[in-house]
Amino acid sequence: MKVENPFHSAFKLQGKSFSSKEELIDFSKEISVEVGDFLTDWFDATSFVEVKTSGSTGNPKIIKLQKKHMINSAKATGNYFNLPENTTALLCMSINYIAGKMMLVRALTLGWHLEIEEPTSNPLKNSDKNYDFSAMVPMQLHNSIDDIHKIKKLIVGGGTVSNELLAKIQKVETEIFATYGMTETITHIAVKKLNNLKSVIASEKKQSNYTILPNIRISIDHRGCLVIDAPKVSDEKVITNDLVELISPTEFKWLGRVDNFINSGGIKLIPEQIEEKLAKIIENRFFVAGKKDEILGEKLILICEGVTNENLLVKIQQLKSLSTYETPKEIYFLEKFIETETNKIDRTKTLILCNIEK
Repeated sequence: MKVENPFHSAFKLQGKSFSSKEELIDFSKEISVEVGDFLTDWFDATSFVEVKTSGSTGNPKIIKLQKKHMINSAKATGNYFNLPENTTALLCMSINYIAGKMMLVRALTLGWHLEIEEPTSNPLKNSDKNYDFSAMVPMQLHNSIDDIHKIKKLIVGGGTVSNELLAKIQKVETEIFATYGMTETITHIAVKKLNNLKSVIASEKKQSNYTILPNIRISIDHRGCLVIDAPKVSDEKVITNDLVELISPTEFKWLGRVDNFINSGGIKLIPEQIEEKLAKIIENRFFVAGKKDEILGEKLILICEGVTNENLLVKIQQLKSLSTYETPKEIYFLEKFIETETNKIDRTKTLILCNIEK
């Protein structure tokens, strides 16, 4: 009796086809230990894969994801972005986290021709190949602007796309989408288009809204946070700490994290909304936070990466879009932010480094 291979017949890795999972695993170990280990786990007899969360919204932890759910997620991405078998794809993110793992699962499931490159800050720099699809973090996109035409469709996750980067990508041919998701939802459950918009200013409202993928239902809880019902990728509803505004049953606007809320003199401030306004005048990385204050309870402060800029406070005070409550009361400059393993700003540890008590 002939046994079918547990991956799509059209699947290729680094241009090579495989006749068995054993052959594929052996070859993958030549690429990296991490890729070999993941494929060994993927093809074993268990029904789940253990995945580490990024730690951007809490301490990193190991969770179990059902393989059938990961396959369903892969199919949803293929259908939504019209990526059939023989799609050429580039994996340039770490295989240690869900985003990298899912690029490999999509290729195995859908029959893509996948190339794996080391997850550097500029993965296209030395490449002479073109791809139908890839995924990057904002830093990789920023550093790859001159070569991004080598990719037809790109999804960007793992961080916010700045206004500066948004302006740079408007006229590139590549279709670029921001994604919303997390490890628990097996990467993205919603997307929004980022470029080739008629007007960055006129489309600001449209840009800020995410559209959910098929077979997803969304609602909000008593805190105003997003609740995700996605039975094909999770057995339980996922209750997030993301404050959102529901635009329609299939569309939402992301406002910020409820655990980042700042209560200053009874006024609730959402850091992410303030940071969006400040991004127009601050070039380096920065974030706002609350600092313990005897009178206000918490006062709004600004933490900037880089050298001290004595003129910054004046610029901030002249920014008309900021209300009095949204104007930072203190500014701290730090040579280098502390980052998570996935290169996101670790706000909590960075504040500790500044001796700031929340």
